[in-house]
Amino acid sequence: MPTAVTTPAGSVSPRRKGELTAERILDAAEGLFAATGYAGTTLRDVADAVGLRTPSLYNHFASKDALYAAVLKRGIGPLLDTLSQAVEDIARSPELGPGRLAEKLMAQLAERPKLPQLIQHEALTGGGRLSPMLREWIIPVFTSADRRAAAGPAASRWKSEQLPLLVIAMYNIIVGYFTIAPLYKELNGVDLLTSEALATQTRLFSEVVETLFDTSAAGNGG
Repeated sequence: MPTAVTTPAGSVSPRRKGELTAERILDAAEGLFAATGYAGTTLRDVADAVGLRTPSLYNHFASKDALYAAVLKRGIGPLLDTLSQAVEDIARSPELGPGRLAEKLMAQLAERPKLPQLIQHEALTGGGRLSPMLREWIIPVFTSADRRAAAGPAASRWKSEQLPLLVIAMYNIIVGYFTIAPLYKELNGVDLLTSEALATQTRLFSEVVETLFDTSAAGNGG
């Protein structure tokens, strides 16, 4: 009968140690990809940031492409789960409202503020590597959100061709806040990512998004 392998109290198992190292690699890669983009980041840059030799990265990620995909999946995956769930929740219980969704997205992006910068950087350089991934992950969510908007109260206020733009507007309002934060701090000395600033902006964005999807304002068509 094989002898069970035990880990001494207070130590970290090899598997857990590997997971922690992978997380450190992802954290470093996320920051570097956000700052210099895919093309401007090398595996050596990532390895240096983590304090590893470049060949050691291959124990965790098979290639630069694999590392980039893992960074995106770790960051975007939870956001898409939130979006998908929120679309269904709002459909079942309209009183939840898109403002609640704005609050959840702000909270998640606050935990990973470099992710929007990474996405913007990729978008500004053509989105060649990001587009296929986003097409697979995001298009279904946007399609569902558009369908729900068309069936919800916003449809009585906005023209049909404007409804998909509401979803895009909500995305830009929230994600844009995080992409402008570094420049805003450099220009004005104000950190938009403090807990106080985030709380203030979350309340504002929640109200703005609710207004976008509200029917109480004067109708513009249908």
